[in-house]
Amino acid sequence: MKTFLLMTGSGPLMILTSHGHIENSILLDKLLAKGIDKFIAYEVPFDLAKQRYGWHFNVVANDLHETDDLRVLDYNGDRAFRLFSFSEIGDAHIHEPAPSGRAVA
Repeated sequence: MKTFLLMTGSGPLMILTSHGHIENSILLDKLLAKGIDKFIAYEVPFDLAKQRYGWHFNVVANDLHETDDLRVLDYNGDRAFRLFSFSEIGDAHIHEPAPSGRAVA
């Protein structure tokens, strides 16, 4: 399993997934279904996330199944920022949808 801190338009959130990479097409489709199509992702070491979130992490991880391979570990961006320093997480991975050619008003 992988843990990612996502910086999205509506704020940071922490996700837990059984997919091996943030650019997995199935994972991207699931994020898109939640309205997340543009983000900056940082991989958080699994054991560190487990340690910092404690019991809550176990509850979320135990509810992760093959058919439900994306779980939101934390919607509270303030808490996620306080739990992890940038020196503890991976490099930034930027994802945005392909340009549509439409002008934004």
